[in-house]
Amino acid sequence: MQSFDLVVIGSGPAGRRAAIQAAKLEKKVLVVEKGSRVGGVSVHTGTIPSKTLRETALNLTGWRERGFYGRAYRVKQEISADDLRRRLLITLDHEVDVLEHQFARNRVQQMRGTATFVDANTIDVTKDDGEVLRIQSRSTLLAVGTKPYRPSHIPFDNSSIIDSDEILEIKELPRSMIVIGAGVIGIEYATIFSALDTQVTVVEPRDSMLDFIDKEIVEDFTYQLRDRNMKLIFGQTVESVEKLDGKARVILKNGRCLTAEMVLFAAGRVGATDKLNLAACGLEADNRGRLKVNPETFQTAVPSIYAAGDVVGFPSLASTSMEQGRIAARHAVGAPAQDPPQFFPYGIYAVPEISTCGLTEEEVIQRGIPYECGIAHFRETSRGHIMGLDTGMLKMIFSLKTRRLLGVHIVGEGATELVHIGQAVLNLKGTLEYFVENTFNYPTLAEAYKIAGLDAWNRMGELKVEKVEPRAAE
Repeated sequence: MQSFDLVVIGSGPAGRRAAIQAAKLEKKVLVVEKGSRVGGVSVHTGTIPSKTLRETALNLTGWRERGFYGRAYRVKQEISADDLRRRLLITLDHEVDVLEHQFARNRVQQMRGTATFVDANTIDVTKDDGEVLRIQSRSTLLAVGTKPYRPSHIPFDNSSIIDSDEILEIKELPRSMIVIGAGVIGIEYATIFSALDTQVTVVEPRDSMLDFIDKEIVEDFTYQLRDRNMKLIFGQTVESVEKLDGKARVILKNGRCLTAEMVLFAAGRVGATDKLNLAACGLEADNRGRLKVNPETFQTAVPSIYAAGDVVGFPSLASTSMEQGRIAARHAVGAPAQDPPQFFPYGIYAVPEISTCGLTEEEVIQRGIPYECGIAHFRETSRGHIMGLDTGMLKMIFSLKTRRLLGVHIVGEGATELVHIGQAVLNLKGTLEYFVENTFNYPTLAEAYKIAGLDAWNRMGELKVEKVEPRAAE
């Protein structure tokens, strides 16, 4: 029986970063991956595929140039599912090759198979041919990720009624689509297919979507979606989904009946913990298969077992999962680890993009912090005009007492790139003066920071800053 300092179950963002971090600390590390190739959900069905699909759709449709050349403009007149998949396969091969090289360079051992606990420090790995290998581990990191939630009353058929993993395997682009669930995944795919000129309807039982995003940004985003004829139905639950002569019918609780060529069910995901035999090691997952951990160390209730990534719940981002995995690995092998930064960026790769970092206006109000906002529209920048942008906005929130930046929120082209400027200022405790007094490249979309800063400056005036220590909330 082989013995390891750290066994990592899963090779997604959290797992691979954890394994490499432990290996760099000269620990003996094993990664167990049940898939045929490393990378986990992020590489094969989640982050990389959806973002590749988005970029391909925007390029082939000429979406970014329609502001100049009209809505009928196309780079490729007839776009097929194979066109989208071709670029996806090239990207996935590259990602797997890079990851395999990283494991080899850092001497991380790999094993293909399904892992199950025998006890807290013993794991059986069942290979595809049925062979079972038993391994011993001083510490274990669970980075198994999630899989689509598939309720029994939805008649999935991998054709007209599908989940968010199966959407990558569709044979033809649908002319109409109903998306059930207005979470991040549902909205990303809904807007991508809308950009491909699919008639899209989104059904969401809550009265709004993306509740963790600044409300003003969501309102602007919602306006853009409805302006391009996407139908958004809030506050309505789905009573049933039926197959209908090669199409699908969705019946809502209020009696309304919707019909489309394809239904995408994207109402949540569940942790892929069902096959781990958690009871044998003393752990129990919640009703969505997620594990509870210490948010600072990512240690579970069992001292030798850690968990990171989507399996521990929000924020379920590849970027934060990587950092969680790295911190967890350091704690697992007894190495010192610093606390994660207070603010991290959240990116939603919809069309248009949304990205946010820090406090929303609603959170600032809830905490009772006196504040002011500055807003810039991308059409106000020369670069925005050059690019033909008539939408997109950047919003910053500042403390009136300390003038410190409290939050930055962006919707529009390049939002997930632009947000990092605000993230740096937030974590370095920067103030309004940074944006007003510094020079930004011209013409760039980043110039929106200067415009929004000046907008806030004009509203705030040259107030005297109190010489006090800012509260933790600020």
